[in-house]
Amino acid sequence: MKKEAVLIVLLFAILISGCKNNISESQIVEPDEQDQLIEDNIVEKNENLEGNALQWVYKGSAIEGNYADSDFVDLGNGKYRMYYATEPEVPGNKLEVYSAVSSDGVEWTPENGVRREFTVFPDAVKLTDGKYRMYFQNGGVIKSAISSDGLSWKDENGVRIDTKNSEGLIFQNVAGPTTIMDGNKYIMAYSGSISGKYKDAPNNYMTVLMWATSSDGLNFEVQGLALDPRNDKFYGFADTPDLIKWSDGTIKMFFWGYFGIYESVFTGDGFTEPVMVYEAKKENAMQRFPSSPPGDPTLGKVGDKWFMYYGQHTKGIFYASLE
Repeated sequence: MKKEAVLIVLLFAILISGCKNNISESQIVEPDEQDQLIEDNIVEKNENLEGNALQWVYKGSAIEGNYADSDFVDLGNGKYRMYYATEPEVPGNKLEVYSAVSSDGVEWTPENGVRREFTVFPDAVKLTDGKYRMYFQNGGVIKSAISSDGLSWKDENGVRIDTKNSEGLIFQNVAGPTTIMDGNKYIMAYSGSISGKYKDAPNNYMTVLMWATSSDGLNFEVQGLALDPRNDKFYGFADTPDLIKWSDGTIKMFFWGYFGIYESVFTGDGFTEPVMVYEAKKENAMQRFPSSPPGDPTLGKVGDKWFMYYGQHTKGIFYASLE
């Protein structure tokens, strides 16, 4: 019996020895190498997450008709208003501005009446006292109006932004204002039109983006260029910006160009290099410039979901959501 027990022990020892000998040196992982493997896996996972980042997804029409230049305003209490304007190509128009309301950012109900006339690129801001101020283009400059309810407006005296600037640029006009309050300071971005064609671009003029600041919302000081698109990336055209405070507290600027909608971040003394976030569709691969790029973007957050509204020439206001 003892001999059998010894024999079993010897066989077990030989078996263990054989298993150890089958493990190669390359399979032995030192502590430092193990840490590196974990780090590599984390990097790989982060890269995969970045590859699955949220994107703007086309959803459909929000306001049908010959409308453009929409502007989104959070009224509070789960209510939202969109201002939108008659396209200037409509025969006999008076450059009217209309409005619609929504509780979900998807279904919009037009409000009765006309909000304003001879008003282009409406940009409404809710003030700390509960009133609303609308900035807009009229006569080639940017003016403003005030309202207690966002429906009936009274013009304010003077001009908010004219064609004068700190860059020595000769503007034909200024347009497309967007304004946001950052603490006690107003920040405005807008476009300035310059005579001349950039290479073979569709337009016979160019537009750059400018920015200005104000302490009272009435007297603005031009700070300089927000973006100079006179290059082969933008082909001399960046227009109708929209400033929005993002979920993380940063201020972002969205705008459109020949090839789509772009995003930039406000740094405190300027804006970061823009990146395209919503590409214009081309009718065919050989087409250099899309015939109907998404224009005049305005953004808003409904609940925990971001929406982007934009115009499509002669078709109306469309929207996309960040998913």
